Amino acid sequence: MPGLLFLLAAGGLIWAWWTGRLKGFAYEDVAAGLLFLLGLKLLSGGKLIPGAALMAGAILWAAWRRGRATAAAMPVEDARRLLGVGPQASLAEIRDAHRRLIAKVHPDSGGSAELANRVNVARDTLVAEMNRRTPRAS
Repeated sequence: MPGLLFLLAAGGLIWAWWTGRLKGFAYEDVAAGLLFLLGLKLLSGGKLIPGAALMAGAILWAAWRRGRATAAAMPVEDARRLLGVGPQASLAEIRDAHRRLIAKVHPDSGGSAELANRVNVARDTLVAEMNRRTPRAS
């Protein structure tokens, strides 16, 4: 039975990787997943408190991380306006506009850290929007 569960989990991970659903994942997400699985193993082995604590911690970490990532986004129109690119801008145009603007507003160039962060968020927002609207090859 554990072998079958392992094969199903491995198949799900391979599918998620193949379809691009793991693009937003980082090493911290993998660590949270492993801690969750360790907590599940402890829970099923009769160690209720440590298992439940590990599982709850992993879930809370994942929820906090996802909430932090979505809170940093800005509306697409604001991002376009800030970078000065149009709706059909290519990835190269977005990156060029970002480089030009960040050179002016970076704290090392006399700008502010907050404005540099907004420029970075604008670039990330537009790149994410481009990735969402670009159909994936099957």
